[in-house]
Amino acid sequence: MDTLSGILKSVRLEGAVYLNAEFTAPWCLRGKFGMASVRQRLAGVEHVVGFHFLTEGGCKVKLVEGVEVLEVATGDLVLFPQDDRHLMGSDLHVAPLESEDANCVDAAADADLIQLRHGGGGAVTRFVCGYLACSRSMCRPLFEALPRVLRIPIGDGRASALLRELLRVGVRESLASRPGAESTLAKLAELMFVEALRRYVANLPPGGKGWLAAVRDAHVGRALALLHGEPERAWTVDKLAREVALSRSGLAERFAALVGESPMQYLMRWRLALAARTLRANREAVARVAERSGYESETAFSRAFKREFGMPPAAWRKAAPK
Repeated sequence: MDTLSGILKSVRLEGAVYLNAEFTAPWCLRGKFGMASVRQRLAGVEHVVGFHFLTEGGCKVKLVEGVEVLEVATGDLVLFPQDDRHLMGSDLHVAPLESEDANCVDAAADADLIQLRHGGGGAVTRFVCGYLACSRSMCRPLFEALPRVLRIPIGDGRASALLRELLRVGVRESLASRPGAESTLAKLAELMFVEALRRYVANLPPGGKGWLAAVRDAHVGRALALLHGEPERAWTVDKLAREVALSRSGLAERFAALVGESPMQYLMRWRLALAARTLRANREAVARVAERSGYESETAFSRAFKREFGMPPAAWRKAAPK
């Protein structure tokens, strides 16, 4: 398994909703995780990642608070890691349709499963909208490393055909709401998300710093995969360095230069992210969670947890989205 996939395996997506859209020029959509039907399906999630995959035509995309305009075309995936409010359209100066005001058409009788239509009747642009639910604390390293909006060219080859099929299945599952649909959609989302990010990382320019550059580094990437894969292990920099065939000082310096913190600091934050998920997933005693997170006392764990998340463990658990 490649390093990025190994790391993303621990960053599980918790659910997803997909819908097909067809817009005709002139058109403009102001989007965000706002459609009532989507909010209902993903109620109570901690964080939502939005995306659009163009299956036909082309359009312009920009963040509402940004200035850069992206030109996107068939086979492009546009990803919004922070679900930022954005404009998308054939003409960004046209009065936009607000995503929260968009009404889905009856897709049951539509062979192409088009659920959202809008526009002036001109040139057609079709795309699949997706909303992926996940834990913000678990995805923090990735989100901090990604730009606010990504254009990832998938193209029209085998990878594009695979992604189209995954999305088509996702649309059908989102519509059908059959038993097991939630699990199926989460797995489809993970496959799509991993494929998109692998392509993004592969196209990054050489050099650079940050979590994604670290993932691509032979030694630091392996170290990150080990920390994510076995966070409960009693790691030291010496043990980690031996596993990745690098000297202790060499790993420490390279890890800090790329990631921005030491291996043990990174491991501590990752364990706290896992603890945050555990606290909201079950009623396990805080003392037990602290012990499994590598802390000798509940007090020390609570102090570290509050520094990371702004509130103590008990308050975090009570503040879980409903």
